[in-house]
Amino acid sequence: MDVQGKRVIVTGGASGIAAAAVVAFLAAGAEVAVIDVAEHGADAVAAAGAGAPGKVAYYRASVSDRAATFAAVDAAAATMGGIDALVHAAGVQQYKPAEDLTDEDWEHVVGINARGTMIINQAVFPHMKAAGAGRIVNFASAAGMVGVRGCAHYSASKGAVLAWTRVVAQDWARYGIAVNAVVPAIWTEMYQRTRDGMTPEGLTQHDAAMAQMIPLGGRLGDPLRDMAPVLLFLVSDGARFINGQTIAVDGGMVPTR
Repeated sequence: MDVQGKRVIVTGGASGIAAAAVVAFLAAGAEVAVIDVAEHGADAVAAAGAGAPGKVAYYRASVSDRAATFAAVDAAAATMGGIDALVHAAGVQQYKPAEDLTDEDWEHVVGINARGTMIINQAVFPHMKAAGAGRIVNFASAAGMVGVRGCAHYSASKGAVLAWTRVVAQDWARYGIAVNAVVPAIWTEMYQRTRDGMTPEGLTQHDAAMAQMIPLGGRLGDPLRDMAPVLLFLVSDGARFINGQTIAVDGGMVPTR
């Protein structure tokens, strides 16, 4: 899982799973460019890089904005001298009944999750094609595989990410680019805030349900211990021959085929 010296773009790296990935990549000696829309992103990224052997820079852009994303990727490639890998974790989620969804709801969620995946993948493509090699890891979700009630548009967007990943993995392999998707079930700050808003009775019921849903451990995984090592591996040369796969990091919650 050696990623020392690898030049990696991480989207959404100012928070959540992606922030843990940034910490792990930097600790392993990679050079990281974080693309995120968060206003506090620069401070968060600087804190992650403090004392780490790797280098990190922050570029503010939304992956749904084609011009801004391409500009950020090109700037990062110029600074780092190329791009070896993309870890695309940026995304949004919204709970709303399917019958109440508006065009604006759909465009927001699908625009960031699905169209944003297309845009950021396209942005790194010419750099990887020119180098004759590259690794892309797109973040999908169990919602895109089995659906989640109350999240029809989110589920649709993540299903699109899975389909997109399978196709470009075939189309771009001729250029030495491997493209895979991960399906995480990880304990994040957002999930913790959801737990904090539950009643004691609701939390007890929720934890009992999770214990039944996740065979390994009965709870969501840890970003640094459980998710980051998988991302490091997929970016490393050890994963050279893995392409077009959906890799679930969820304790067995949703078996994949």
